[in-house]
Amino acid sequence: MNENINKYVDKIMDGIINYGPKILGAIIILIIGLRILKFINKIVSKNIAKTGLAPEISGFIATLVDILLKAFLFLSVAGIVGVDTASLIAVLAAASFAVGLALQGSLSNFAAGILILIFKPYKVGDYVEMQEKFGQVMQIQIFNTILETPGNKTLIVPNAMVIEGIISNISQKGNIRLELEVTMPYSEDWTKVKAIIQEVLEKHDRVMKEPEIELGILSYDSHNIIIAVRPYVLPEDYWDAKFEIYAEIKRAFHENNVQVAYSEGVEIGNIGK
Repeated sequence: MNENINKYVDKIMDGIINYGPKILGAIIILIIGLRILKFINKIVSKNIAKTGLAPEISGFIATLVDILLKAFLFLSVAGIVGVDTASLIAVLAAASFAVGLALQGSLSNFAAGILILIFKPYKVGDYVEMQEKFGQVMQIQIFNTILETPGNKTLIVPNAMVIEGIISNISQKGNIRLELEVTMPYSEDWTKVKAIIQEVLEKHDRVMKEPEIELGILSYDSHNIIIAVRPYVLPEDYWDAKFEIYAEIKRAFHENNVQVAYSEGVEIGNIGK
């Protein structure tokens, strides 16, 4: 019995003698290393902030650098203790590959988010059109872009879809052209109708003086002449201006007795208030 106890004690003492200094040295290096890395992370964060990058991406880069440095520190400490770091790295690489395959879609959104934050095709507050959706950019996240439509709907657009499609940044030029269409019967005088619409647009508070208003005959259908009405407005006035201009043109047609052709036939009738 005593002999067995002595054997266990001897093994423990041998372990302490063989591994004690290594473990102690590893703990000391780990403590000192973590303090040094904390100091380095502060310096890196300050320098990245000076580059003018978006807060989202500057914080991400600082965090990524911190993780990589800590991973290198822990691997170094593991090597001092006697752990086979080559095998450990292989296991971590295999696990990272498996996770990457499982999160392939999310990683593409993540990479696209980084590109958006770096190259800045749009910023928070801009009015944009993407994926055939129009709205104001409320947030630019790592994985998604958040839009708010004029109808107060919140759209969450994956960043990968944004990068793959066409982005129309309406706020970049400071104006947006309304694509309006008005009908006129063939019997009406085009010069008269054009002057009426022109006057409505020139008097409207939301219509910009520059660029110049575009107004002309777009096409002909079976009952009407289709008139293209293209005024420019501020992006934030898009919907209000569109509704108001249509209403003002209708009122002006009524006041000037401009007739319309109904789709039920070729009969000409008056337009109401």
